Amino acid sequence: MKLISFQTIDGVKLGIKTEKGIVDVRSTAEQAGLSVPASIEEVITAGQSGLDSIRQVLLHAEEYLDESSIQFAPVVQKPNKIICSGANYHAHVAETKLAIPEYPIYFPKYQNSLAAHNMDIIPPSITEQVDYEVEMVVVIGKEARNVTKEEALDYVFGYATGNDFSARDLQFRGIQWLYGKAIDDFAPIGPYLVTADEVPNPQDLDLKLWVNGDLRQSSNTEKMIFPIAELISDLSQVMTLEAGDVIFTGTPEGVIVGREEKDWLQPGDEIVCEVEGLGRLVNRIGAR
Repeated sequence: MKLISFQTIDGVKLGIKTEKGIVDVRSTAEQAGLSVPASIEEVITAGQSGLDSIRQVLLHAEEYLDESSIQFAPVVQKPNKIICSGANYHAHVAETKLAIPEYPIYFPKYQNSLAAHNMDIIPPSITEQVDYEVEMVVVIGKEARNVTKEEALDYVFGYATGNDFSARDLQFRGIQWLYGKAIDDFAPIGPYLVTADEVPNPQDLDLKLWVNGDLRQSSNTEKMIFPIAELISDLSQVMTLEAGDVIFTGTPEGVIVGREEKDWLQPGDEIVCEVEGLGRLVNRIGAR
């Protein structure tokens, strides 16, 4: 299933994307007398029973919302952890003149960084070097502690398209990256959270990114240095990954910091990120 979160006057609601349009889970369930999870977080926490219950909603759906009329919310709103993998594609490491890491490189973002599909991103006034990074995003489905690489993907609830926006002048002003990464609205995710059963091989998906229609990034998740299963297993050795936790898995080559002419993002620029089968995430740089 493709799940979405969308804004209404009653708050953020849960939806399911279908060929006919978006099913409002709460409204449909109330009309059918069903008791179902009210948010993506509740679906994730409930696990298989949560998915089974909202599948029942689809059997009773009679009304569908036009996707173009929806105000999207971040596909998840309250992850306990947002962990990002840096320098995780060979060609990206080469273009940025970094050494190939012996172990995964991690840095955090926080809930303040979450943003939605179609949302304007307004950078802080102290940066002049705003960059993009298309990434495949993983959402953990159940508690993972000391899991092996072989079983790691069993702990994934779903996948989404993400953009790890970065302020390069702030990122590289010191030896840690947090200041240029964990910025308000610099982690848009969406438009959908695609359940793991619809992604049989997450290590063979094309990633693309366009700026104002110009293709800037084009690669495949098979080119990761540390595959998704290895990232999950590695993290689980030192921390308990919980249902709803988010992992950004790294970006391929084509970012601005690796280009000879560094045309940093400007107000009005439209950035479109796409991961095969997961949907197109669209954001624009807003005026400060």
